[in-house]
Amino acid sequence: MMKVLRPTTLMAAAALAFGVSVTPLAHASKDVTFAVSIALETLDPYNTNSTLNQAVGKAYYEGLLEFDKDLKIQKVLATDYDISDDGLVYTFKLRPGVKFHDGTDFNAEAVKINFDRPANPDNRLSRYIQFSVIDKVDVVDPLTVKITLKKPFSAFLNALAHPAAMMISPAALAKYGKEIGFHPVGTGPFEFVEWKPAEYLKVKKFDGYWNQGKPKVDTLTFRTVTDNNTRAAVVQTGEAHFAFPVPFEQAAILAKNDKLDVVDHKNSIMTRYMSMNTKVKPFDDPRVRQAINYAINKEALAKVAFNGYATVVDGVVPQGVDFAAKTGPWPYDPAKARQLLKEAGYEKGFETTLWSAYNDGTSVKAVQFLQQQLAQVGIKTSVEVLESGQRVQRVQQVQKPEDAKVRLYYAGWSSSTGEADWGLRPLLVTEAFPPVLNNVSYYSNPSVDEGVKEALATTDRAKKGEIYDKVQQTIWNDAPWAFLVTQNNVYVKSKNLSGVYVEPDTSFWFGDIDLKQ
Repeated sequence: MMKVLRPTTLMAAAALAFGVSVTPLAHASKDVTFAVSIALETLDPYNTNSTLNQAVGKAYYEGLLEFDKDLKIQKVLATDYDISDDGLVYTFKLRPGVKFHDGTDFNAEAVKINFDRPANPDNRLSRYIQFSVIDKVDVVDPLTVKITLKKPFSAFLNALAHPAAMMISPAALAKYGKEIGFHPVGTGPFEFVEWKPAEYLKVKKFDGYWNQGKPKVDTLTFRTVTDNNTRAAVVQTGEAHFAFPVPFEQAAILAKNDKLDVVDHKNSIMTRYMSMNTKVKPFDDPRVRQAINYAINKEALAKVAFNGYATVVDGVVPQGVDFAAKTGPWPYDPAKARQLLKEAGYEKGFETTLWSAYNDGTSVKAVQFLQQQLAQVGIKTSVEVLESGQRVQRVQQVQKPEDAKVRLYYAGWSSSTGEADWGLRPLLVTEAFPPVLNNVSYYSNPSVDEGVKEALATTDRAKKGEIYDKVQQTIWNDAPWAFLVTQNNVYVKSKNLSGVYVEPDTSFWFGDIDLKQ
């Protein structure tokens, strides 16, 4: 009986006959491409407020702690921690045997160097407020670090789980200095390969990664695709394996592709609102602000601008964030809106401006809808959609409240530390006026300011919940914003891609990423 040789056996036999050595066929490389909506601005997690910039950073950086896909705190480079009874001292035990991509040891000294950097106001880093509560960082031994706070800050663990608190190689910081944003060196599963701003960022598998067996793919490329339709198209053609956000109007079409999964996460904490400059007329009158809340049909907004992939907010901080309070609703009642405007002396309405913080298609639909709704109660608005440079100049870099030209401002925010503090303090306390943070409504209420401070100073969860409830109810009644919707996180991925999620705050989790071939 004649033996049939397999192709590989035939190749080996032929090679041996000619004296050629044989090596096994190379394993096909697992190369994954993400299509993202905006360009990266820096690769320094401590110097950006962009959720996407920090999400991408999780490829090459890691922190002591991290949020999982449900915003629950998990240990990463820290194996354990202890908090003193007075809430001032946090002691962390560190994971042994971890090295940065450049071979530098990860240890307590590295933690100290990383946290001393943003806590120093002279460095003028974007995340200063997140670390300004740190008084000092002490190295107890190579694998034990002690962080002492200036005052109790009950959201500190959440702040450390945020990707802004990831560890950078001390050797790289010393080498690159202020240019570290172009040369990321961390302990993460991937190491930096190339960044072409406005085009793509590429990373490759780090062979010395401490968590053996990961990552399961060879490269990740984050490709900037600003156009909604193009972002959907590159997943359909296979040029990308993952795209976020997905144009809401195309979700149903994409779902018909048997090679793709469209995922609709309703656990989003990305809330959309329209702030009002409370320092200027007519928005200094709470009756006008309340009237605007009554004037907007939020259910219709969710359908018109978001194709139904959004829910009406029922509180200042969205559900899913720790200590979020349900305070609503502001029902749609145009008659009530007209009555309040009349009481405030604006029976015939008034004219104003409405700026959008974003220029994507969904945001354009949203502001056009808001313009129409306000017109029905006599408020005439001229709409302007801002590009990122205009937004920074006109809104974020204004030095004095009296110089602010913003009036109505459509924007969004996710409480990315998973705790109510980050849904209130950067947006609604007096100390957060631009250019420090994002209180674009210039809202100032001493009881809110004091309440936020008091909540952060207590470690008693019940007491903290009571304080936050009162603060959020006060803000809801004062109405410095028109409270609108929380949009769903809708993304599309190849059915062959697994271990990837969009987190509630629109960040990414790809801790178990894999690609079937």
